[in-house]
Amino acid sequence: MLYRIAADGLMLFHLLFIVFVLFGGLLVLKWRHLIWWHPPAALWGMAVEFFHLPCPLTDWENRMRQEAGQSGYGGGFIEHYIWPVIYPAGLTPGIQLGLGSVVLVINFLVYLRHFRQWRLRRTS
Repeated sequence: MLYRIAADGLMLFHLLFIVFVLFGGLLVLKWRHLIWWHPPAALWGMAVEFFHLPCPLTDWENRMRQEAGQSGYGGGFIEHYIWPVIYPAGLTPGIQLGLGSVVLVINFLVYLRHFRQWRLRRTS
């Protein structure tokens, strides 16, 4: 029972991390100290998508589920939990590049705005 609760908690953390990777730059506009946390998270998210790296959280969740007597799942977090809802056909390398590009564009625009605001404050 404890392993199942831990696996479910890790799944929730994994989802929140993905949301932070995508939209955490917006939080940086409000809470500047997050600039030390968000860029590394965004770079990790882009690297996972661009280079098809395995996410350690997925492996960790699968091991906890197996310890709880459940079966783990193949593939990654996005493929298992999110992708079937959005694209039931499955995740392809081209789509992963697209997802990584979305992260890159969103964060580029947010940090461009952040940099411009910083520069305006510095010159005033």
